[in-house]
Amino acid sequence: MRTPTRRTVLGAALAAAGAGLVAACSSDSMKGMDHSAMNHGAAGPAAPSGAPAGFVAPNGPEVAAAEAGRNPGPERKVALTATETTLDLGGRTVRSWAYGDRLPGQEVRATAGDTLALTLANHLPQPTSLHWHGLALRNDMDGVPGLTQAAVKAGASFDYRFALTHPGTYWLHPHSGVQQDRGLYAPLIVEDPKEPLRYDKEWVVVLDDWVDGVDGSTPDAVLAELAKGMDGTGGMGGTGGMDHSGGSGHDMPGMPGMSGMPGAGSAPSGAATGPSRMLMGAASPLLGGDAGDVAHPFHLVNGRLATAPETFTAKPGDRIRIRLINAAGDTAYRVALGGHELTVTHTDGFPVEQATTQALLLGMGERYDVLVTAQDGVFPLTALAEGKNATALAVLRTGGGAAPDASVRPTELDGKLVTAGQLKAGPDVRLSAKSPDRTVRLELTGGMAKADWAFNGRPYDPAQRYPVAAGERVRLEFRNSTAMWHPVHLHGHSFALPGGGPRKDTAIVLPGATLAVDFDADNPGLWMVHCHNVYHAETGMMTVLGYQA
Repeated sequence: MRTPTRRTVLGAALAAAGAGLVAACSSDSMKGMDHSAMNHGAAGPAAPSGAPAGFVAPNGPEVAAAEAGRNPGPERKVALTATETTLDLGGRTVRSWAYGDRLPGQEVRATAGDTLALTLANHLPQPTSLHWHGLALRNDMDGVPGLTQAAVKAGASFDYRFALTHPGTYWLHPHSGVQQDRGLYAPLIVEDPKEPLRYDKEWVVVLDDWVDGVDGSTPDAVLAELAKGMDGTGGMGGTGGMDHSGGSGHDMPGMPGMSGMPGAGSAPSGAATGPSRMLMGAASPLLGGDAGDVAHPFHLVNGRLATAPETFTAKPGDRIRIRLINAAGDTAYRVALGGHELTVTHTDGFPVEQATTQALLLGMGERYDVLVTAQDGVFPLTALAEGKNATALAVLRTGGGAAPDASVRPTELDGKLVTAGQLKAGPDVRLSAKSPDRTVRLELTGGMAKADWAFNGRPYDPAQRYPVAAGERVRLEFRNSTAMWHPVHLHGHSFALPGGGPRKDTAIVLPGATLAVDFDADNPGLWMVHCHNVYHAETGMMTVLGYQA
């Protein structure tokens, strides 16, 4: 059995337990709030102003007690810097924002049972944050500005510190505006100290769609264009009192006066807006029709263009664990490794009953772990941008031969495809049979015409919370009344798909479909539920589950 070597990491000062909180009891209380007063340096956060009425506060005693029950272990110290930089995508350079000077950011690797102590230094011209996608962690470390912490302002730093309780494939990214659709993402691998899988090598594969710095484009300009809607009127007029100036922690640059507007410090190299990036006519039967809203000019594997792909080397017969992460903003990827079958072992960090397939479909935010037995030769790992007529590429090399061309399309892409709904949870992580104590019904509403994406017709308001109680089995019922698919993501928990299905934190809901998922309310706090299409989320398709105090 192979235990991957941990990366050497830089030391960082630790923060006291408990992070700053900006949470409101009403929409009005968010307006005019001076968020700069809540930002802080490495010494630690400002004290919260008070718990939201009727709900557990992100840094309340219930959260501290839950963290203590996780028995935090040895510290894994990491220093991370968010900065403006020039990135080489493989013969094409762009100005963007990234962690350090690499894309993806330096992998963070630790072991279940460790305490992760990570200091984020913000060298960006905007406030930022860090969200730990898929982790069931303490609420005040979840990284949602305006809900669980204050945004980390430009020039400041923040100390994240929390116990890692479950092994798996995760990733980290901001929860501030559309920053995720720049280069601000990195894999987070939590190793299992009792790893049951046997493999010789490990390959972490991060998929991404790319627009930042290409012909003057920025994600903020793309959002501004989309927020106007296809009919040009925009959909953000009826916002239910939401304070877009920063109260939500998710600036919406399609609105006048937004801090994220190009020319207000958002563009790494000036106020350029670039050409139109609105995508029309992208269609996929796998996704139920409309495949996406944004015409990203590039698609990347591990930060590389298909014309200059990353090459992973192994020996024939090696057993390789591939950890697939979709870090894209608007693109689902259908993935296959030419000449190989994939044995699915995990999805979203949790083991499944192993299943063999030729291809996998990953929505934004989803992860799959697969095992392959390497054949002899040179093979394309191809990620088809589903419905968008574009591909990303990496190469597996175990012998001689010419590298595949950027346009290669392995036949496995059109072969057997296993979806999450066909998988079963591993027996050790299967939820016990139990009727739900509470059902939260969330209708996915809106559309591209007016960019009025929302849950239950209400765009995001941090004061709007759906209550749950500790100890409950909660059913989330997602009913998609829109004409588009949505990858829905729940923070701080994993849910079970129906019928003994896998444990996940992100799941695709097809247009016209209803998906009911169950989870145990065992992690107190205020937790986001949102579409992981970053442009849908930032135009309103986010809401909050709040534990009752």
